Amino acid sequence: MFSSKSKNVEQQASAMAAQAAAQTGQIKRAAKSASAPSLISADLVVNGTLTSTGDIQIDGRVEGDVHSSGLVIGDKAFINGEVFADDVTVRGRVQGGIRARKVLLAATCHVEGNILHEAFAVEAGAFFEGNCRHSDNPLAEETQRTAVVERKPAATSAPAAPRPAETAQPRPAPTAQAASFAPLKSGS
Repeated sequence: MFSSKSKNVEQQASAMAAQAAAQTGQIKRAAKSASAPSLISADLVVNGTLTSTGDIQIDGRVEGDVHSSGLVIGDKAFINGEVFADDVTVRGRVQGGIRARKVLLAATCHVEGNILHEAFAVEAGAFFEGNCRHSDNPLAEETQRTAVVERKPAATSAPAAPRPAETAQPRPAPTAQAASFAPLKSGS
């Protein structure tokens, strides 16, 4: 009794719009992946921050932070600074933190610093000294944390008066405790 032609036209129009959006996204991804990565060759030393919206391959030395979409740190490369990227492959040496969606520590890497990641993989033989922590959006946490620090109120200049109990008894100094590990026994 009622015609469904208007519903069909609306469905076709929305399907065409979705297809056009998907093609636009594919074109943008293809253009991004078609560009060659920026290279820092083995004989180059960079002092300062590197920032790229594309991929970077570092085979030399960087004294500063690196911000990129994709990052490959070569076997002989050295970075002394923080790394922020979507996808990081470390084959060389990093002294500083890494914040990335995907992190791969290759067998030849040497990393000294904390890693905040969404996906994390380590090959046998990789050296890693630091803490690693999962995050749903490791790159966004940096901006949120700096925004919180900026909004923090200034500290008051007047020192707090000590309580009488604190002045009577000094606090003992904290003692360091070492962790010990024992090998697991196989087959009880």
